[in-house]
Amino acid sequence: MEFGLLGAVEVRDRGEPVEIGHVRQRSVLVALLMEEGRPVPVDRLLDRVWGERAPLRARETLYGYVSKLRKFLELDIERSPAGYHLTVDPAQVDLFRFRALVRDRDFDAALGLWRGQALDGLESPWFDALRESLHAERVAAELDRNDVALADGRHAALLPSLRQLAGERQLDERLAAQLMLALHRSGNDAEALRHYEIVRHRLADELGVDPSKPLQDMHQRILNGSVEERAAGPRQLPAPHPWFSGRTGELAALGSAGTVVITAIGGTGGIGKTALALHWAHRHLAEFPDGQLYVNLRGFDPSAGPTPPETVLREFLEALGEETIPAGLDARAARYRSVIAGRRMLVLLDNARSTEQVVPLLPGSDATVLVTSRLKLAGLVAAHGARSVSLDVLNPADAREFLVARLGAERVAAEPEVVADLVSWCGGLPLALSIVAARAAMEPDFPLAAFAGELREQPLDALDAGEIGTNLRTVFSWSVAALSEEAARAFGLLGTVGTADVSLAAAAALLDRTVARTRMVLRELENAHLVHQHVPGRYRMHDLVGLYAADLPADAGTRLADFYAATARAAALAQEPHKPLPEHESSHTLGFESNAAVMAWFDAEHACLVTEQRQALERGAFDVAWMIGRTLNNYHLRRGRTFDDVEAWLAALRAAEAMGDETKQATAHMCLGANYVELGQSALGHQHFERSLELFAGNDDPVAHGAAHRSIAWAAEFEGDLEKALEHSVLGLEKFRVAGSEVREAESLNEVGWRYACLGRYAEARTFCEEAMLLNTKLGHTEGIAATLDSLAHIARHDDRHADAITHYGEALALYRELDNSAELATVLEHLGDVHAEAGEDVRAREHRERALELYREQGRDAEAAALEARI
Repeated sequence: MEFGLLGAVEVRDRGEPVEIGHVRQRSVLVALLMEEGRPVPVDRLLDRVWGERAPLRARETLYGYVSKLRKFLELDIERSPAGYHLTVDPAQVDLFRFRALVRDRDFDAALGLWRGQALDGLESPWFDALRESLHAERVAAELDRNDVALADGRHAALLPSLRQLAGERQLDERLAAQLMLALHRSGNDAEALRHYEIVRHRLADELGVDPSKPLQDMHQRILNGSVEERAAGPRQLPAPHPWFSGRTGELAALGSAGTVVITAIGGTGGIGKTALALHWAHRHLAEFPDGQLYVNLRGFDPSAGPTPPETVLREFLEALGEETIPAGLDARAARYRSVIAGRRMLVLLDNARSTEQVVPLLPGSDATVLVTSRLKLAGLVAAHGARSVSLDVLNPADAREFLVARLGAERVAAEPEVVADLVSWCGGLPLALSIVAARAAMEPDFPLAAFAGELREQPLDALDAGEIGTNLRTVFSWSVAALSEEAARAFGLLGTVGTADVSLAAAAALLDRTVARTRMVLRELENAHLVHQHVPGRYRMHDLVGLYAADLPADAGTRLADFYAATARAAALAQEPHKPLPEHESSHTLGFESNAAVMAWFDAEHACLVTEQRQALERGAFDVAWMIGRTLNNYHLRRGRTFDDVEAWLAALRAAEAMGDETKQATAHMCLGANYVELGQSALGHQHFERSLELFAGNDDPVAHGAAHRSIAWAAEFEGDLEKALEHSVLGLEKFRVAGSEVREAESLNEVGWRYACLGRYAEARTFCEEAMLLNTKLGHTEGIAATLDSLAHIARHDDRHADAITHYGEALALYRELDNSAELATVLEHLGDVHAEAGEDVRAREHRERALELYREQGRDAEAAALEARI
C-alpha cells in the first residue's frame, strides 16, 4: 500500500488506486499519517478534520471514519487513552520519502515525487497551515538543489528554471541571489545587476524593506568582481555523528538558515540533541561561508559547573581574530556582536543550562544560532523569539536503521526478532541504542540475543558501556541533580506509580499537594524533559526514565491507591446512587457533576485503575482491590467491555476471599456468572451462579437475593430459556418490593415486562413496562427510563405501532447518549434500523444498522457484529 500526499490525496495498492471515501474520511487518514505512529487525541483529531465547524455528532462520525479505514484499507489503527495511532512504513508515504531524499541531498528525486499542491482538496485551518508548511519544504528543497547545482558549476543548465522561478516568487531573496550568481557566471553581469534593482524596488514598494544582507553582499561582489571570494572564518563544528538516523520531521522543523533564527532543541539526556544539531549544521555548511562557532556550555556536566558566558565570549572573540579582548561580560558581548555583524555564520551553543547563560552569546543580527539543552529554555522562546524543537524518541523503523548503520545490515538481518526486542527495550532512545550497539560492536562474535537477554532482565545494568557518558543511570542522574528538592522528590514518587501515565489529579494525590502546586512541580520536570505531558492533564515518562525513577528511594504511602479507590467510588455513586458502597477516604477525592464526566474519567483512567487494582492485590490492600473491581462494573457494562469486567471481578473475588467477606464474594460470583454466560462459557457461568446462591443463602438481605435472581434471569434469557428468565425476574421483583428498594423495583418491573414481550405476551408486557415507566419517572432514574423505552418500543413494534416504536427508540437513544452508554446505544440503533426497514425506509435503516455495526466492532462484540453484518 502506498499513500500519496504530495498532490491530491490518494492510496495505491500495487499501483492500482484504492477508494478511500469522501473528503472528511481522507482528512482523518492524513491527520493520522502525519504523526508517523504517534497517538493523536480524539479532540485534536476533530480539530484537524473540522476546525471550529465540527458537526453535532462529530465524535460518532469520526469513529465511523476510523472503522471504515480499518475495514477498507486494512490499516493498523489502534486506540489507546492517548488517542488513535496509525503505524505504517515511512517508505509507503511519499511525503516521508521526499524528506528522506532531501536529507540524503537527492533533490531531483525528492522533487520528482510532487504531483501538484500537497493535500489538494482537504479543507480545514489545520490542513491549510500544513499545506503552507509543506509548500515551504518544497521551496527549501528547490533552493537547496539550486545551491548544489551552482556549486557543481551547472549554472548554464540551471539558468532557464531560475528565471522562471524568479518570475513566480518575486520576493524570494535567496532565489534572487541564485539567479544573479548564475547570470554572473554566464557572463551577464548587466542582467544580474538589473535584476537586483528590480527586486530592491519591489521589496521597498510592497514590504517597505531593503534587501537582506546576503543579497546586498551578492550585489556588491558582482560590482567588485569578487563573487567567488570567501572570507576566512572559524570552522569549529565537531564532526557529525556517523550513524545519525531518522529525524526527518525535526530537520524540517529547523528549516533553512536565515536572519536571526534562534532555535532551542530540547530533550532528555541521551535523546540526540547534539547529533541533530550537528547533522543539520553540516548539511547547511554552504549557507555559512563566514564560519561556524561551537561551544559546549557544560550545563549538566557532573565534574564542573556550567561554562560562564564571559569565558565563552573570550574564546569566540579569539576565534574571530580579535587580538585585544575587553574585560567584563557586557563589553565582551558588545564587541562580539560588532565583530559578527554582517557575517553569515552559524553559532552552535551546546548543552545550555539556562536562558541566562545563552543570552549574552546571541549575535545582534545575521547569524543563525542553534541551542541545545535538557531544559526547554522557555525564556529564550518567550523573550527572544526562539523556535522550540523538542525531540521525542526514534520510531521503530528509524531505530532499526540506526542499528543497521552501526552493526551492518547482515548482522541485523540475521536476528530480526531479536533486533525488534532490542529496539523495544531501548524505547527509541538514541543513547540507549548507541550503548547497545557499542557493546555489540565490541563483541562481534556474540549473538545479539545475548544483549537482548540482558536488557530484558536488567535494562539499566545492560545499558552501561563502562565509561562516563555511556552509562544511562549516570546520564539521567545529571538531569535529576539539577532539579529543586521538591521536584526531585516528585520524580522519585512518580517512579512508584507503575502505570503508563498519570493524571494531574492523581499526581496531586501522590505528592499530597494542591493541583496548582503539583502543576508547577510537574512543569519543572517537563522543563527538564523527565516527564512529558502527552495530552492535556496527563503525564508519562520514557520507559527507561521510569525504570531509573523506580530505583530511587521514595515512600509513596497509600495516597495514590486511596485516591483511585475513593474517586472510583464517587464516580460509581454518581452513576448509580441507589447502589450502596462502603466508605473509602482520600483528601484528594474528585467529584462528578454528570454522567459524561464520570464516563470520561473512567475512559481516561481505566488502564491506571486496572494496574492499581493488581498492585493493591499484590501488596495486600484488599479493600482497594475490591472497591476498584466493584466500581468498574457499570462502566464496563456501558462500554461493552465484558472481558475487562471478568478480569476486574476475578481480582475483586480474590480480595473478597482474602477479607473473608462472603457477601462480597457472592456479588463477585454473581457478576462473573453473567459475564461468562455472555462470553459463551455457560458451564463456568452457572458454577459461579451456584456459588453465589450458596453464599447469599447465609444472609437474609432481600436486595442481595433479588440481585442474584436478576442475574440468573439475564443468563437464562441469553441462553434462550425465556420461561426460566421470566420466573427469576418475578422472584427478583418480589425480593426488591420486600426490601422497599424502589429503584430496583422499577428496573425489575421493566425486566418482567420485557420477558413477557419475548414470550409474545404483549398485553401483560405493556402493563409491567408502563408501571416501570411511571416509577422510573417518579424517581428520576434516567437509565431505567431509557431501558423501559427500549422495551416499550419493542412492544409497539410488535403491536404494529411503528410510529410509537420509532418515537420510543429515538427517546431511548437520546438518553443513552446523555449517559454515554455506548453498549446500549449500539443495541438500540440496531433495533431502530429494524423498525425503519419494516417501514420500507431502507436508507435510514442502513444508516442506523451501519452505525450499530461500527459500535459493536469498537466494543469487541464480535458475535453481534457478525450477526448484524449478515443481515445488512
